[in-house]
Amino acid sequence: MERKRPGMTSGARMPHQGAPMGPPGPPYGGTPPVRPGMPNPALDPNRKRPAPTQPVQPPPIQNRSRKKPLGFPAANEISARQMDMRDAQSDPSLGSFNYSADGLWTLLSVTIVTCFHSLSFFLSFFLSVFPIRSAKRRKMADKILPQRIRELVPESQAYMDLLAFERKLDQTIMRKRVDIQEALKRPMKQKRKLRLYISNTFNPAKPDAEDSEGSIASWELRVEGKLLDDPGKQKRKFSSFFKSLVIELDKDLYGPDNHLVEWHRTATTQETDGFQVKRPGDVNVRCTLLLMLDYQPPQFKLDPRLARLLGIHTQTRSCIIQALWQYVKTNKLQDSHEKEYINCDKYFQQIFDCPRLKFCEIPQRLTNLLLPPDPIVINHVISVDPNDQKKTACYDIDVEVDDPLKSQMNGFLLSTTNHQEIASLDNKIHETIESINQLKIQRDFMLSFSRDPKGYIQDWICSQNRDLKLMTDTVGNPEEERRAEFYNQPWSQEAVSRYFYCKIQQRRQELEQALAMRTT
Repeated sequence: MERKRPGMTSGARMPHQGAPMGPPGPPYGGTPPVRPGMPNPALDPNRKRPAPTQPVQPPPIQNRSRKKPLGFPAANEISARQMDMRDAQSDPSLGSFNYSADGLWTLLSVTIVTCFHSLSFFLSFFLSVFPIRSAKRRKMADKILPQRIRELVPESQAYMDLLAFERKLDQTIMRKRVDIQEALKRPMKQKRKLRLYISNTFNPAKPDAEDSEGSIASWELRVEGKLLDDPGKQKRKFSSFFKSLVIELDKDLYGPDNHLVEWHRTATTQETDGFQVKRPGDVNVRCTLLLMLDYQPPQFKLDPRLARLLGIHTQTRSCIIQALWQYVKTNKLQDSHEKEYINCDKYFQQIFDCPRLKFCEIPQRLTNLLLPPDPIVINHVISVDPNDQKKTACYDIDVEVDDPLKSQMNGFLLSTTNHQEIASLDNKIHETIESINQLKIQRDFMLSFSRDPKGYIQDWICSQNRDLKLMTDTVGNPEEERRAEFYNQPWSQEAVSRYFYCKIQQRRQELEQALAMRTT
């Protein structure tokens, strides 16, 4: 009765069983087979023989070369069959390979193993590239107590309630952060009073002055201001509220080339607390101050017809479009069939000069209807009377400033003061839960051992045996392989011959290396 090799299907035979013996594999290329479960002996890299200069012909009896010896019994069956299939396909002397049921099953097994290794590599690569996300998901799950522990300790339900409350609190904070981010995208302004101070001083002429400036009478005009009830710690400069400032003096006194004093904001402008103008003269001078406020976001003055229609004089572009849409809805000007069109009434026809238009065309048509806002005009008399030197004119101007709440919102979004403390507390929670789980495992171990010591030890030994097989990559049945009759099979003679052949080749390589060292 013929014995079947463990791990091989019925009817499967060694591809070279019964063939005359010859050097397996490429010349001097054999590797010693290793019994499964035994450590693979490490080869000294210095003992490798250099490639021969002339190819050595294999014996004529064996017409094909094997890439790898099959090895001892109970070797990996899938690897051996995969090698045999490659040899059969690459060797023309063997003819075509007949894909029997055994061959197809082998091919399918090799494909599954290859796919499994590829999937394992992909998963390991993914976890190495994205370690933070995987760690976060694992930590979120580690916070939860298992159901068995909650059944053993009813008081642990209070911890689960706190965990649920923490989850709700995190959701609420996240929602509020999103709301704050959306609110910061819109302008947050409030109106404040800017008090403007306009004063002047007069310097009479001094006949005995040494320099030329002192011998000529002159006056100096000052324009200053400050924000009333400013709660901010950093006071805004006076010039930061304006885009431009023009002082127009009496043209009859200073001529057409010297009667204008202009200041315009540029990208490199340095902010200042006020402006001063000095000119020669000893008579009262009428002047006009033109102040152009710096609106953020920019504002525009509406065409008089559009301003009367909407009741808006100066406003931002978005507010003007919103007022137009409100007017369309109130007067039901939207087409009932084609919603994107607006049927203009008589006022719209006068303004936009068309009976019908799309709402998306309104921003483009508004360009010709929006004008720069009007400047603030102040008429002032520069007095050279010594009795009027202490008089100062005051004017209050409405300006828009950023809402103080905006800076608080930004501070809340950028604050990282408590993040480190929260992270340390989370780590303590994870460590505590992990220690609780370990204590639960120890308790289950002790309880199982106390109920049935003999059965538990047997189950534990079986479990350790399975784990050992997985760790050592053992394939086959070690219980059968340890008996002598297992090796009384047809393949044992060839396996022993291969083993001795590999040993002879190793010894030959060592001798050749020793001779080469002596000759050098």
